[in-house]
Amino acid sequence: MCSEKNSPWKWIDGGVGAPQGFRATGTMAEIKYKDKYDVALIYSHVPAQAAGVFTRNKVKAHPLLLTQKHLANGLAQAIVANSGNANACVGEPGDRAAEVMAKIAASELGLKAEDVLVASTGVIGVEMPVEQVVQGITKAAQDLGSKKDRQGWTAQEKIEHAHQAALAIMTTDTLVKEFACELPCRNGVIHLGGIAKGSGMIHPNMGTMLGFLTTDAKLSAAQLQELLRQSVDVSFNMVTVDGDTSTNDMVLFLANGESGVTPEGEEWAAFQEMVKVFCIRLAKEIARDGEGATKFLEVQVTGAKSSEDARRIAKSICGSSLVKTAMFGEDANWGRILCAAGYSEAKFDPAKVSIYLGNVQVAKNGKGVNFSEEEAKAVLSQKDIKISLLLEDGEAEATAWGCDLTHEYVTINGDYRT
Repeated sequence: MCSEKNSPWKWIDGGVGAPQGFRATGTMAEIKYKDKYDVALIYSHVPAQAAGVFTRNKVKAHPLLLTQKHLANGLAQAIVANSGNANACVGEPGDRAAEVMAKIAASELGLKAEDVLVASTGVIGVEMPVEQVVQGITKAAQDLGSKKDRQGWTAQEKIEHAHQAALAIMTTDTLVKEFACELPCRNGVIHLGGIAKGSGMIHPNMGTMLGFLTTDAKLSAAQLQELLRQSVDVSFNMVTVDGDTSTNDMVLFLANGESGVTPEGEEWAAFQEMVKVFCIRLAKEIARDGEGATKFLEVQVTGAKSSEDARRIAKSICGSSLVKTAMFGEDANWGRILCAAGYSEAKFDPAKVSIYLGNVQVAKNGKGVNFSEEEAKAVLSQKDIKISLLLEDGEAEATAWGCDLTHEYVTINGDYRT
């Protein structure tokens, strides 16, 4: 399991713009709403090694398909993203809109279009208002200024503009999701920054959201891709809000090498751990910000025969509508928890299972035990709830994150399109 205890890195300000050589900003293009940031631009002043992980939904949005194409050579220098319109399932106009976004960003920044990655989020099946988006991209590029200006920003300017980028990718999100950290190394300091969006249409089957990571570490595209895959596997792929895997979701990772540091040995191990912890922190914020959520759920499974069995059980419980509604109602209905483990298709012996709600044991050896309803109620009345399953079948473990299912979730999604 990833841990921050005694870690050699520390959290800092700056979000996705914290690493050397990166700048980010956001603008208001009025794609769906007025007075809302809805176009984000992330830029590296040198070409960066690039990696991506994408949704497994068979229906894929137009910008996602273009980004996969542009990532084929493992290089990128900018990311342009919008909220308010998913640019998905609209045919040729969607392909053209994604291409225009890349071309305009490239033209404004002095890049090749294939070095620009594109992402969108919002309503599916509605054509993109291209003219407004183009104006937003142009304004964002102007805000970044000339290449000389971008390198001359003050620390506070970098933080403020990066925050605008984080705001610009939000849809029904209520929490801004942006972090940064740094790792001291023998030959310098490596920085890591990132932003994410996600609140609904979240389910562990990567993608399930948008996430953009930047680092000034000196890495190859192959290293970056493998590190991103491993990190996503223990973070974003372990989050569920509502069981829906979106058409647009991706996590992109750029490494421009501007720190001059190539982490090796213990430093590489520390960097890997830092990226995983970083992604877990972003993923937990997505679960905490689930649409209409009143509870944050953490499901920890220990003593499994294999990691895959532990993952299946944790995700099944976290995604169960009946478990989620029980948590909303603050009902210690442990039978729903064991039931969800049972249909996860994981291998385990139900007769060995113990279940805890917080520190209150509610089941042992697959059967209920006498427990205090008052103590259980006290646990379930908290904003953060931990559910633990001890399987006693092996040494593997896994953790998943989610939220409760509320009346407000139905209200939000009942008229999302309009």
